[in-house]
Amino acid sequence: MNIRLAENQDMKQLIKMRWDFTIEHDESKRIENTPFNDFEIECQSFLENALSSGQWFIWVAEENGKIISHIFIELIQKVPRPGRITHPFAYMTNVYTIKEYRNKGIGSKLLATVNKWAKENSYEFIIVWPSDDSIHFYKKNGYIHCAEPMNFPS
Repeated sequence: MNIRLAENQDMKQLIKMRWDFTIEHDESKRIENTPFNDFEIECQSFLENALSSGQWFIWVAEENGKIISHIFIELIQKVPRPGRITHPFAYMTNVYTIKEYRNKGIGSKLLATVNKWAKENSYEFIIVWPSDDSIHFYKKNGYIHCAEPMNFPS
């Protein structure tokens, strides 16, 4: 297994994985009847921008050239504060492992790589909004479950 940052040639696999991830969790079965091509165009545009932005880091685990797990990280810049060096924090999203590769430690290895990378780059913290099903995964990997932030639904 190889863990690395995603590259342009990974886009088709990443798009398909995002589609599969969404379909897997769509209890209404409504999304799978929408056109894949429309989604593919939108997601490819997002990935092209993300991969060239320096703000997004997409970590992948691959086996024999096939991406089997990924974690998307967006760096959030903080407003500088006098008297201290300001480091960004990392927003983690779109954490997904293909079904047949789950419960084999792949996601934990990928997450450990992301955690190490965040420490090496002095990012202040990593934040993730876990689903109920993934809380145990994050806790066993050293994450602390905290109260939800407040938001204003616009």
